[in-house]
Amino acid sequence: MKTHPDELAIFGAQPVFDQPLHVGRPEVGDRDALMTRIEDILDRRWFTNDGPYVRQLEQRIADYVGARNCVAVCNGTVGLEIASRALGLAGEVIVPAFTFVATVHALTWQGITPVFCEIDPQTHNLSPAAVEAAVTPSTTGVVGVHVWGRPCSVDELTDIANRHRLKLLFDSAHAFGCSHGGQMIGTFGDAEVFSFHATKFVHAFEGGAIVTNDDELAETMRLMRNFGFAGYDNVIHLGVNGKMSEVSAAMAITAIDDIDRLISQNRENYEEYRKGLQGAPGYRLVEYSTKDRRNYQYVVVEVSERDTGISRDIALQILHAENVLARRYFFPGCHRMGPYLAADGTPRARLPATDAVCENVLVLPTGGQMTPAEIDGVCSILRLASEHSTAIVGRLEHGVRTTG
Repeated sequence: MKTHPDELAIFGAQPVFDQPLHVGRPEVGDRDALMTRIEDILDRRWFTNDGPYVRQLEQRIADYVGARNCVAVCNGTVGLEIASRALGLAGEVIVPAFTFVATVHALTWQGITPVFCEIDPQTHNLSPAAVEAAVTPSTTGVVGVHVWGRPCSVDELTDIANRHRLKLLFDSAHAFGCSHGGQMIGTFGDAEVFSFHATKFVHAFEGGAIVTNDDELAETMRLMRNFGFAGYDNVIHLGVNGKMSEVSAAMAITAIDDIDRLISQNRENYEEYRKGLQGAPGYRLVEYSTKDRRNYQYVVVEVSERDTGISRDIALQILHAENVLARRYFFPGCHRMGPYLAADGTPRARLPATDAVCENVLVLPTGGQMTPAEIDGVCSILRLASEHSTAIVGRLEHGVRTTG
């Protein structure tokens, strides 16, 4: 890597970074502790079906977030499907379009009609006013998404759900380790669903968990994740194979053991980015409140083409050319994805705030892979791209890599 700003050949023959910098590169944690657990699993020969590591993980998660029940599942998507069905969601369910498509697929897969709702352009989360306006006699629930780990308007959504007698489910895939009003995410609504996919800072290789304070709901979901079995050969409920494996649980436990260090590491990276982009016109770093707990898992920048002279997509192209594998998230919005378009190929919902955020958001690499020097390098690339925007845009239009 070339570290001196004058040597940043941002469009020269060689990329700035020798090795790719990734968004969501998996963390490993204490490898020895993980391998000890895996050896124990191999010795026990108990690989799945509600084994001791899954039960330990469920207790750890419940204790950590302060929920009465945790149901570990094979992934967050299946968790959303099980929770939705257990809650009896049907007809129409209000959901943001600014979310990973799994949030919406989990509803559609069960014959539920997702009603795409506008977001607040400042928080990137559901707008309570838009949710209120979207309720119809066919609405049975609301799915809020804690985007970037910043909580939804929990209190307002809870009030709306209570007044209209709707179920309230939260997709908390981004929000493990976060809190709202001093209360941990995982204790709101009828249930919340975490993702422990490999790209999350706490992961299970692949996995998820549903948390709830409703004991009866938790028991139903436990039946549903294991084909409806209540005992050796007694099937009493419709179900699927949604179980988490013991190896996945061992990985998640290892990550939770290390969670404070991981969050601290993420925050240090975030602060380094904030310092590096401070005063840079057109790059607005998504802020995290210090009043509550945040996991700082995502470093998110909104790119203003008016102020930088380059679009978000050109910024992305520049970063990729320099081996910085930044990503645009949730683009183009679920309402613009194939399964959710009208018959004529157009979006069924008009969501200008969602469209604007989808066009401007850029997620930058972070996690244990990143050093302060690399973060400073990424920030320098963005600054230089803005400073030389006129030349860059002109040369990119002609398909030529430019030099600083």
